[in-house]
Amino acid sequence: MEHKEYKSVNKSVRKKDAMQLLLGKPVYTNDVVPRDALVVKLLRSPHANAIIESINTDTAKKVPGVVDIFTWEDVPKTRFAIAGQTFPEPSPYDRLILDRHARFSGDAVAIIAAETEKAALKAMKLIKVQYRVLEAVLDFRKAKDNPVLVHPEEDWFPPCEVGGDHMRNLVASDDERYGDVEGIMAQCDVVLERTFHTKAYNQAMMENFTCYANFDRYGRLHVISSTQIVFHTRRILSRALGLPKSRIRVEKPRIGGGFGAKQTAVCDVYPAFVAMKTGRPAMITYTREESQIAGSPRHEMEITLRLGATSDGRIRAMDLYTLSNTGAYGEHGPTTVGLSGHKALPLYTGSLEAFRFRYDVVYTNHQAAGAYRGYGATQGIFAVESAVNELAEKLGMDATAIRDMNMVREGMVMPAYYNEVADACALDRCMDHCRRIFNWEERSKVRDMGNGKVRTAGVAMAMQGSCISNVDVGSATLKLSEDGTYNLIIGAADMGTGCDTILAQMVAELMDCNVDDVAVFGADTDVSPYDSGSYASSTTYITGQAVVKACNQLKTRICAIAAGMMGCEEDEVEFASTCVRRVNSDDSVSLTDIAYKAQIGNTIPAESTATHTSPVSPPPYMVGMVEIELDRLTGKVDVLDYMAVIDCGIPINPALATIQAEGGIVQGIGHTLMENVTYDQSGRPAEASFMQYKIPTRLDVGRLKIEFEHSYEPTGPFGAKSIGEIVINTPAPAIAHAIARATGVWHSELPITPEKIAMSAEK
Repeated sequence: MEHKEYKSVNKSVRKKDAMQLLLGKPVYTNDVVPRDALVVKLLRSPHANAIIESINTDTAKKVPGVVDIFTWEDVPKTRFAIAGQTFPEPSPYDRLILDRHARFSGDAVAIIAAETEKAALKAMKLIKVQYRVLEAVLDFRKAKDNPVLVHPEEDWFPPCEVGGDHMRNLVASDDERYGDVEGIMAQCDVVLERTFHTKAYNQAMMENFTCYANFDRYGRLHVISSTQIVFHTRRILSRALGLPKSRIRVEKPRIGGGFGAKQTAVCDVYPAFVAMKTGRPAMITYTREESQIAGSPRHEMEITLRLGATSDGRIRAMDLYTLSNTGAYGEHGPTTVGLSGHKALPLYTGSLEAFRFRYDVVYTNHQAAGAYRGYGATQGIFAVESAVNELAEKLGMDATAIRDMNMVREGMVMPAYYNEVADACALDRCMDHCRRIFNWEERSKVRDMGNGKVRTAGVAMAMQGSCISNVDVGSATLKLSEDGTYNLIIGAADMGTGCDTILAQMVAELMDCNVDDVAVFGADTDVSPYDSGSYASSTTYITGQAVVKACNQLKTRICAIAAGMMGCEEDEVEFASTCVRRVNSDDSVSLTDIAYKAQIGNTIPAESTATHTSPVSPPPYMVGMVEIELDRLTGKVDVLDYMAVIDCGIPINPALATIQAEGGIVQGIGHTLMENVTYDQSGRPAEASFMQYKIPTRLDVGRLKIEFEHSYEPTGPFGAKSIGEIVINTPAPAIAHAIARATGVWHSELPITPEKIAMSAEK
C-alpha cells in the first residue's frame, strides 16, 4: 500500500469558511442577494390528481402590491426535467413550469409575484380554481399497469432509453443476471426470502430551497441559487424558459445543507420565469412546509430479496427486486434504483456465484422523489445486510464471522459492480479494527439490565462509489497571482462538506505553499470551468484529480516563464516552492517576479485549467457497529454507542472526513428509529413540519466514534476515494440487527418505532 507522509494532505486543516460561518457573516443566498426582489409564492393543488377546469386570478391581481399572477396558460409548453444530471438526462422530460394537470397534493398551480410576502399570501387566498378531481394512484405497489395514468400526455419524452413506459406508469425497469441463480439456489441448504420497505425520507437541511433571479445590465438572466449543480441548472432553465444557455448565468454562494435535495432544481424555474416576464428581480424561498411536501425526498422502496447459502454460511446466490416510488415526476428515478443492487450485492463478491437484480420505478400521485445521500444504496444495503444478519442468527454464526467468510477483498473482480476490480479495499481490516475497538464479542451478547431493559449490539457493512464512472467530469482552474499566491476556481459546490478546503489542501501540497495561500472561488457558470456538480460522492475523487492535473500543468508553465527570464532551457530549471531555481546554479527567480513577468511581453499563461473523468468508480467501504439499550415494555431504543471504521482511501482532511461520517450516521439513525412519512387521504405527507417530522438531536445518537483504515486508490488524488455518502448506509441494518437480538423479532420496515417494537416483541 503506497502511503507517504504529506505536508498539507491527510491533515486536519480548518475549513476555509469556518470563521465567516461562526461569526454570522452574510454568506448564504438570502444574505447576499439584493433586497429589492419581488416575492414569489406558489399556489399549490390540494388534490393528488386533478385537472384545472378554470382558474380566476382577477380579484387576486387587484391586491395592492401584487405585480402579476401566472397560470398554466402563461408558461412555455416544452417539457423538461429538473434532475441535476449530465446531458442527456436519464430522467424523463415530464414537467412544465405550470401544468393544467396537477399530479400531487402540493403541485404548483399558480405563480404569484408581489412586492411583499403579505400581499402575495393575501392574493393566494383570492385565486379561484375549479378542479376536476381524478382518481389517484397512491399505493406504489399498485401503480404499474394501473388504469389510472399519472402521465397520460402525448409529449412525455425520455432522453435516454431506460425501460420506461408512461402508459404503464413506468419510469424505468431492468433485469440483470449473472450466473445460474435458480440452479445455485436449488443447491443451497438455506434460502431466505424477505421483503423490506423504506420510506420517502426528507433531507431536512437547515437552509430551505431558495433562489434569486434577475436580468443583468447585459440582458442576461442571472440566477443565484442554493444549488449543488450550477451547470445543470443553467441547462434546465434554458430548456424550460426557451432561453439560450449563453444568456443564462447561474452561481451559488454558501449552501446551508443539501444532502442531495439540491441536486434537483426544485424551485429555480419560478423566480427565473417571473424575472423574464416582469423584467424585475424575483426571489423565492420555500417554507419548511413546502420543503417537506413539495421538495425532493428519498425514493420510497420495497425490496424483495432471496438469499441462498450453505449450512456453514457461504452465501452463493442473491435475487433482488426493487420497486421504487418516484412520485409524480421522474427525476432521479432511473438512476437511484440501480444503486439498491449495484452497491449492496458486491459486498459479498467473496462468495457470490450468481445474482439477479431486477427493478421497476413507478409513478404515483405523491410528491416527486429525488436525490438523497446514499442515493438508493441506503435502501439496498438495509435489505441485504439485514438478510445476512438474519442468516447468521439462523445458522448460529457470529454476524461478523459470516462476513469474514463472504466479503469482497482487495484484488477481487466485482461482477455486481460493473466488473470493476477492488483495487483498494480495506473492508476486511475495517471489520477487524471495528470488532476489536468496539469489543464486539462481549457487547453483542444480550444482557439483561433489569427493569425490563436489555443491551446488545448489531453490525453492518456498506460500500458506495466515488463518482458516476465514464460520466462525471470535474475541472479546475489554477492561477498564479502577483504576490506568489494562487487562485483556485472550481465548478463543484461546497455545501458544508469542506470541498473548498480539501481542494485547496491538494494545491498546497503540490505547489508547496500554505493552504491560506490558496483562494478558492466557485461555483459560477460564467467563471468556473465545467464541473458536473457536487453529487455522487465525486468531488474529492474527480474534481480533486483535476486539481492535481492543473497544478502539474501550472508548474510546467511557471518553469517555462522562469527559464525565459534566466535565459536557459526549461529542462535546466526546477520548481522550488516560492521560486524557480536553475539546476546546478545559484540562479533563481521568485514566484512574484514570475507572476509580473507573465503580464509583460509574455505568451505563456501563468494559469492552467484541467479536466478529469474516470472509467471506474472505486468504492469506499465501511463497517458500523452499534450498541443499544431497549426497553421491552415500551419499545424505546436508546443508541448508546456507534462505532464506524471507514476505508475512504487516504482521507485528505481527517477531521472533515470524521464530521462527514458523524453527520451521515446521525441521519441513518433518524431514518431507522424516528423519521416517518405518512400520508393523508389526498396523498399529502402528514409530517409537514418539524413538529411532526422528528429528526434526531445530539441527545438521540449516543457516543459516536469514527476511525479509518487506509487503502491507497491508484486512480484517486493522493490515493483518496469518497466519504460523503457511504456513511449513511450502515445504521439501519445494524440497529435492526440489535433490535432483533434484543427482542427476537426482525423488523423489515423503517422506521422501527417504539410502538412497532412493543406490539411485536416476543413476550
